[in-house]
Amino acid sequence: MAADESWRVPSIVQELAAIVQEPPSRYLIPEQDRRHDQLAGAEMPDPVPTIDLQRLLASDDSADEEATELRSALLSWGFFLVTNHGIATSVMDALMSASRDFFRKPLEEKQVYSNLIEGKQWQLEGYGNDPVTTQDQILDWCDRLHLMVEPEDERNLDRWPGHPESFRGLLHEYTLGCQRVKDGILRAMARLLELDDDDGILGQFGDKGSTHARFSYYPACPRPDLVLGVSPHNDVCVLTLLLADEHVGGLQFQRDGTWYCVPPVHGRALLVNVGVSLEIMSNGIFKGPLHRVVTNSEKERMSLAMFYTTDFEKEIEPIAELLDDKRPARYKKIKFKDLVAAHHEYFSKRERVIESLKI
Repeated sequence: MAADESWRVPSIVQELAAIVQEPPSRYLIPEQDRRHDQLAGAEMPDPVPTIDLQRLLASDDSADEEATELRSALLSWGFFLVTNHGIATSVMDALMSASRDFFRKPLEEKQVYSNLIEGKQWQLEGYGNDPVTTQDQILDWCDRLHLMVEPEDERNLDRWPGHPESFRGLLHEYTLGCQRVKDGILRAMARLLELDDDDGILGQFGDKGSTHARFSYYPACPRPDLVLGVSPHNDVCVLTLLLADEHVGGLQFQRDGTWYCVPPVHGRALLVNVGVSLEIMSNGIFKGPLHRVVTNSEKERMSLAMFYTTDFEKEIEPIAELLDDKRPARYKKIKFKDLVAAHHEYFSKRERVIESLKI
């Protein structure tokens, strides 16, 4: 790589955190965003909306009550916690423990799974950072391990850590559990939209819908007043299931211009949020919430997000059944692969791709 292109490959943040007293300038957020009260975030005015998945999928009146709660959560926040999801706590605990073990390994062992081809060309899967598209892009205080887990026959196991040995089996089992949760939630959402078919949203995924697991490791940061773990963004997928750190908070959602802190999630509830793809499909009835992660001066933080995306060649557009003369399409159609590319471009400029798609 030419010397003037070295900015495209940022340092591994975990290594940086171990040696610096002050974060490098590339990580510092703009002056106007540095007000301590803004970064600290506000407490949520109410407890995080919580949906009991067993009740939501039941065949009695409790399902209607839970569906009402789901509608309220979607319309007010765009995210909610889901409990009674059927995934064993032991599997979730063991997977998070195995992923911590991976991030604590020496750098040379982790670099075997690098997301850089020949040390310079970025690819989605593997260990490292998000892509850097411009020299003035502000970098996030976070390292990733990003793996495609579905379709199962397209897994690139060269990117999957072989140590600890339990990692691959645990991620496989967790993936199957999350698939059931995702299907149940999207069928319930289809009923809320009064679609004729409960699979009205699931049917939008196309022949090659995929699932990506992203493990995010946030090292302690010496200046949390100047640096973000993840910059403000909307998820570009249909739906996200997040297994958050039980002990260290950091996730914040924005509503009406105010950032609200999500407290650490205990009891292995999953946090679910709407993605841009679903905002478009629902013609704006369900909105993908703007969120970010703040840093912590004393503690590391870990999370695991499962992103559910359509076929990359699929055109994302409002579901025809939701449109009529009184409710015209509010978003342009776009191929999912083009949406992903546009998302990275807008994200690097601290802008939101969804705004460019509104009609």
